[in-house]
Amino acid sequence: MALPDSKVLMTKTIKLFIPGPVEVSPKTLTAMTQPMIGHRSSDFKALYRAVYPGLQKLFETQQPVFLSTSSAWGIMEGAIRNLVNKGVLNCMCGAFSDKWLDVSKRCGKRAEPLQVEWGKAIDPGQVNAQLATGQFDAITLIHNETSTGVLNPLKEISQVVRKYPDVMFIVDTVSSFSALPIAMDDLGIDLMLTGSQKALALPPGLSLFSASQRAFERASQLGDRGYYFDLLEFKKNAEEFMTPSTPAIPHIYALQSKLGEIFAEGLEHRYERHAQTNRLVHEWVNANGFEFFSQEGYRSVTLTCVRNNREIDVAAFVKRIREEHGFQIDGGYGKVKGKTFRVSNMGDETVETMKPLLAALTASLASA
Repeated sequence: MALPDSKVLMTKTIKLFIPGPVEVSPKTLTAMTQPMIGHRSSDFKALYRAVYPGLQKLFETQQPVFLSTSSAWGIMEGAIRNLVNKGVLNCMCGAFSDKWLDVSKRCGKRAEPLQVEWGKAIDPGQVNAQLATGQFDAITLIHNETSTGVLNPLKEISQVVRKYPDVMFIVDTVSSFSALPIAMDDLGIDLMLTGSQKALALPPGLSLFSASQRAFERASQLGDRGYYFDLLEFKKNAEEFMTPSTPAIPHIYALQSKLGEIFAEGLEHRYERHAQTNRLVHEWVNANGFEFFSQEGYRSVTLTCVRNNREIDVAAFVKRIREEHGFQIDGGYGKVKGKTFRVSNMGDETVETMKPLLAALTASLASA
């Protein structure tokens, strides 16, 4: 069997503006090439210690922050196994939050949906009504639903969950983490997770998460946590600045480099940069006669989900942008594929780097 042409594999001519993985800078990729170290060595412990304070600052927590060599779905499944006993309420407003219900059931847990129409945000009042039944001891929420471009009202939902002290609050911040402030401790989040390949602009393969003391107590009461994502194993190892299993060390070097960039820029500047680039995309949407798929007041600041109200051929539009301009956007996900398209502004993007993309969108639209 013939092997693939290595020159094809090494060529990178397309810049990513999809909701993830996003573009990774040469500086970040170079950081991954540092010499390998033993994952039980003092060198690794020093590396973990080096990233630890910055991670706690980004999570806005005093709790330990853990590193997992997995996609975020590993932690999402692990959260169910570690924290659900009586039953879990899965807040569902798009493809990824909808999937959490299936994952919960596959873990053998009693799970019920709180389903809203795609494009709408989760209603805190509906959360309250469901939790008031007393049937649940955990709730899952995706903060930023990338399939629809919805940013859920995390603060308002957290205020509701606080009324129910036995309910574990599990929050996915995969596509919002580091792009806007998320105060884990102040919000009363029991397990907050994120991934490397979205707003952090690292290659995929690393997840980060933190858990509350209440979460550790709940996990200690459950006997079917498994091993790879056992919360107590992570806690025990992190006390020695280690991980339960072999970590993706190159990713952690990249994370160290990225944290240096984040704090050199300053968090407020980073948050404002994402807001500015997001506004640019919104201005393009309005100027070109499109509509937003997500409801006003609940729109993501890291990506824009555009409703195809002009009924263009989205697949052809996406192809022109890629082949003629060298940019990759997304042609919609799941049941809204072709009915929407998505443009990301997360990660390292700036006003200057977004402008060529927007010009390409306009040119490709004109030739439709």
